[in-house]
Amino acid sequence: MARRRHSNRRHRGGFSVLYKLLSILIICTAIIVALTLFFRVDTIVVSGQERYTSQEIQDATGIAQGDNLFLLNKYDVAQNIVKALPYVEEIRISRKLPDTLLIEVRECGTPLALVQDGSAWLISPGGKIVEQKSAAEVGDSGIIDGCKLLAPSVGTPLALATEYADQQTSLLELLAALEDAGMLKQVDAIHLDDAGKVIMDYAGRFTVEMPYNADYAMKLKALRLSLESGKIQDNMTGTFDLMQENGDAYFRPNTR
Repeated sequence: MARRRHSNRRHRGGFSVLYKLLSILIICTAIIVALTLFFRVDTIVVSGQERYTSQEIQDATGIAQGDNLFLLNKYDVAQNIVKALPYVEEIRISRKLPDTLLIEVRECGTPLALVQDGSAWLISPGGKIVEQKSAAEVGDSGIIDGCKLLAPSVGTPLALATEYADQQTSLLELLAALEDAGMLKQVDAIHLDDAGKVIMDYAGRFTVEMPYNADYAMKLKALRLSLESGKIQDNMTGTFDLMQENGDAYFRPNTR
């Protein structure tokens, strides 16, 4: 009798486990069906864009109205946008139930032009080639010269020829520091042909000399403080020497 009662308890326990597993399976299936049948994309809201229109960004997503909101791959959507619209540097995608996809973009800051073989390659502060124009279309864009691009293509990261490895590292760091400091729009040119220093033409009036592999955030802070000190008059032109390790900016006014 004891054996029979023990056997009955074991069977009841087995049925209980099976029932729980079936219940979990049914619940999961119901959730998947609900997510598939409902929560479909009806609205795409885009924010942060300036250069591109909201419609251009929506078209670049590859999402069609009615696509499932939860099954879409946000990474693939972001990659589609960046590939189609190179000026977009950062993308944030989120869902708003029941039917809205939110896309927040950050476009790159002022690009500088590197002219090579008759083409002007526009380089973003983040170091990406965002556009190709003819050399005649450079216009008022700041210029990067004294180096050579390696197999340039729109949408790809900046890559200089191997002999300019040090220049490339310093250029990318300088561009990032200029953007962070809000000084990029006043850059007229960045020259990399001097092996001993980076030379920058700034604000239409000044030449700025800086070493390679420097703390450019510190160098630019010194430049800005010097410009704001009141010692540099509006009609003055000259050269800022930022080559010293102490971080000071020394100004040599032009005599003519």
